[in-house]
Amino acid sequence: MPRPKLLPILLSVGLLASARGAEVHPLAIVIHGGAGVIDPAKMTPERAAGYRAGLAAALDAGYEVLERGGSSLDAVTAAVRIMEDDPEFNAGKGAVLNHEGDAELDAAIMDGPGARAGAVAAVRHVKNPIELARLVMERSPHVLLVGDGAEEFALEQGVVLVPRSYFRIPSRIRELEEARHAEEARLKASPPGGGTVGAVALDHAGNLAAATSTGGITNKRRGRVGDSPLIGAGTYASGDCAVSGTGQGEYFIRGVIAYDICALVAYRHLTLAQALHEAIHEKLAKSGGDGGAIALDASGAIAMDFNSVGMFRAARDSSGRREIAMYRDAK
Repeated sequence: MPRPKLLPILLSVGLLASARGAEVHPLAIVIHGGAGVIDPAKMTPERAAGYRAGLAAALDAGYEVLERGGSSLDAVTAAVRIMEDDPEFNAGKGAVLNHEGDAELDAAIMDGPGARAGAVAAVRHVKNPIELARLVMERSPHVLLVGDGAEEFALEQGVVLVPRSYFRIPSRIRELEEARHAEEARLKASPPGGGTVGAVALDHAGNLAAATSTGGITNKRRGRVGDSPLIGAGTYASGDCAVSGTGQGEYFIRGVIAYDICALVAYRHLTLAQALHEAIHEKLAKSGGDGGAIALDASGAIAMDFNSVGMFRAARDSSGRREIAMYRDAK
């Protein structure tokens, strides 16, 4: 009788790695599509289904990268890129418009091992800012490039550029007009059609990564940069913790919220859930800010928390967990 083909079976369950003394790590990915988004009373079943479908597509794409043996960096890039291409979210194609009617896009990515990071801000022609942020990390000595300088670098790297009209979708034009007619609320305006997007992931090697992408806030002043591309404010990853935030960026910047969550775990030895709760419900809330964050640690522990009306979020891991939620009651 022919010998059974055990190698694929051993690989699929991780036994071969164990036999060689290598540690088998859980796989996990967590994503968000923004906090402080649509009032539940205004959420139609059709619109809710659209957001859930977008979250599911990004979540599963990122997890499939991990299942194939891909890195956490590849997983968060894949997940965020899908949300950048989905006009429901405030990133890429669906980004909100500034006072002049243009989309100015910010993005950051961070690789826990070695604490490498890359970010771009105020780019106006880059189809997928998260890909450019990764190129800044991998192909330049810098961390953050902005505006025209970032787009010159994009041209050198062969990144897809698009005309500014690509980002001017009808729903964002309507939101801009509404914001212009309510100028007194401009600094606290949250785009009602989905928010900042982000992802954190843990791969088979135990490495963490984080990525965030956004269009910022509707009717913002030209040149305004929020927390998403600022390492430690809206995006952070180390060997032990990865965080992506969403909400009122100025408050995340002042509080260095993403780094603070990881610091609470590292130095005060809080659980990930405890650290996220303290940063969001105490530090951020007391400063007057609202929003939320997703976080993941090296053991595969997942935390998602917010102090706003809702936060579009989803999580999946190798234990079989798969969930998608928008509001506090996880619906």
